Amino acid sequence: MHLPSIRQLQYLLAVVELRHFGQAAARCFVTQSTLSTGIQELENLLGAKLLERTKRRVNPTPLGLELADRARHILDLSASLVEAAQSDKEPLTGPLKLGVIPTIGPFLLPRVMPLLRQHFPKLQLYLVEDQTARLLERLISAEIDVAVLALPYELGKLEYQSLWSEDFWVALPSTHPLSEGGPLAAAQLPLDELLLLEEGHCFRDHTLSACQREGRQIHTAFQGTSLYTLIEMVAGGQGITFLPDMAVDTSLAQHQGISLRPLAEAGPHREIGLAWRSTYHRKHDLALLGESLTALMTKTVTEK
Repeated sequence: MHLPSIRQLQYLLAVVELRHFGQAAARCFVTQSTLSTGIQELENLLGAKLLERTKRRVNPTPLGLELADRARHILDLSASLVEAAQSDKEPLTGPLKLGVIPTIGPFLLPRVMPLLRQHFPKLQLYLVEDQTARLLERLISAEIDVAVLALPYELGKLEYQSLWSEDFWVALPSTHPLSEGGPLAAAQLPLDELLLLEEGHCFRDHTLSACQREGRQIHTAFQGTSLYTLIEMVAGGQGITFLPDMAVDTSLAQHQGISLRPLAEAGPHREIGLAWRSTYHRKHDLALLGESLTALMTKTVTEK
């Protein structure tokens, strides 16, 4: 009995995920004709149509979708064979593609990366920053290996490990009437001055949830693409916004025109965690990575 090759499965999975022969060929580092021939041979081998081709689009058949899911699982298992054969090698070595969201990366990575490189010098970290939804898409399609996310968030069938939790702070212009004092209740915040991240950033959803305004229609003064933009506007007296605890001791919050007060609503306001595919073959490395991130983050915060 002739069986599909690993390369044929890689070709099929790439086309199903990208819906484009040229892009799929580029991902697999082959020519488009090589990829097309490989998929044609796979269809001939199985005696079934896996893709519907038109001049403008390529669509997987129902069978093609099902086999692509199985191919993803087989490819993960084949990768695990390599790991098993190298089980004696040092932990956290070799390439690892790590995704991180914009409201975590700038505050976490500068603190932990130097120490992470020191502890695991043979680890080759490739970093990808994107919003949560797109990181999860990349995770499911195996473009990245693991992602650092803010929870709660619907992860579907992905597995995850919670690392630590944190609360939020309110950032106000230093001249604002509410700029001084202790914890500030959400009910005291003037909504017409509120500056939030634009739709798609989970930090926006988490802050609204912490303020018990999740699901309500909120008309904010401005929607920004980054916390850096919002903080500059706060410093210019244009409104108020929120910061995660991990950003409070960074240069972002050390602005002369900014005053910070902790949000009074009971926390934790979000959790920081790792997420990965259930079939991922280096789970022991991910557990070690999670432990290391937590320990290194705690270490750098303690030393401040």
